[in-house]
Amino acid sequence: MEIPIVIATAMLVTATLLPLWRHPHWLVRGMDFPRMQLAAAASLLILIQVISLDLAKNQTWTLISITLVCLAWQLWWIMPYTVLWRSEVKTTKNPNPDRKLSILTANVLTPNRQFDAFLKLVSQYAPDVLVTLESDQWWQRHLDTLQADMPYSIKCPLDNLYGMHVYSRLPLENTEISYLVEDDIPSMHVQIKLRSGDLVRTHFLHPAPPSPKENPESEERDAELVIVARSIVDSDQPVVVTGDLNDVAWSATTRLFRKLSGLLDPRVGRGMFNTFHAKYPFVRWPLDHLFHSHHFTVSSIKRLPYFGSDHFALLTELSYSPVRGKDQEGLMVETDDKLWARSIAEEQGASAKDVPNPNEMGSDLEK
Repeated sequence: MEIPIVIATAMLVTATLLPLWRHPHWLVRGMDFPRMQLAAAASLLILIQVISLDLAKNQTWTLISITLVCLAWQLWWIMPYTVLWRSEVKTTKNPNPDRKLSILTANVLTPNRQFDAFLKLVSQYAPDVLVTLESDQWWQRHLDTLQADMPYSIKCPLDNLYGMHVYSRLPLENTEISYLVEDDIPSMHVQIKLRSGDLVRTHFLHPAPPSPKENPESEERDAELVIVARSIVDSDQPVVVTGDLNDVAWSATTRLFRKLSGLLDPRVGRGMFNTFHAKYPFVRWPLDHLFHSHHFTVSSIKRLPYFGSDHFALLTELSYSPVRGKDQEGLMVETDDKLWARSIAEEQGASAKDVPNPNEMGSDLEK
């Protein structure tokens, strides 16, 4: 029994240490994802070690100590996404309907044909803004039935699993579709006009994941996140970034995005809201995200019921509350973070100047 336990401990240590290496290979970056599962595996392994090994031996306590360190390390990453952590974003008080912004983010899965179940969700929860990922021309035909209630839209139907659509009850101004890093991976950039007249700079993203079937390395995804983050860090506008980022909330690269951008994560202190994989309960991670500037507080955030995709939809309701939210703070950026971000962007020849700024677009139109 001792040899299998030693092997299992060595595998746990390898999986724990691998993400510390900043190499962009999909296997390395993929170890950022199952931290919750690795924490569960470490807990089970500790139990097996205590029951099966001779506690009078020093090597037994060495194995237990190593496993405990691995468990503590995994928990350090995922604990902020539990109710045991202090909330990063304040809860809305005395909400003003004119300053409300609810966004439903959904990767619909291109081959999924359960459009009726999805449209039922949209009707039931009635978001101000709907963004769909992986939506092709077939999906567009069915999504267009929403236009009676959501007359403002941006459409980019594609057959490569990276189509994107936005439908809105609120006016969309200065809209632009861009291909920031890869020629076939779109992003959308827009100003959303709230009922109060306030404008919200918004970026909808869906970078490609690192995987053996698509991009063997994460550099393209990471570069897109880096340049968007760098483009908004000095903005004094209210900002929202949402989409399927193909990265988990607790990864080093998502944390880098938050540090560079200064945006807040309303899930911190509230829960993980794992949106993928919808069909496998024991292998789920938070891949669909919404980040926002300090101008907002959060009224609610929820994962919606299954509608046939491999993702659940994420519904987030914010309140534009710049006075109440002005002292909210996220992660602090350090010099090493800036150097890492620069190397990622330069490797892909990407620049923050490539990211459309809807506010500047509006100014140019006025001129």
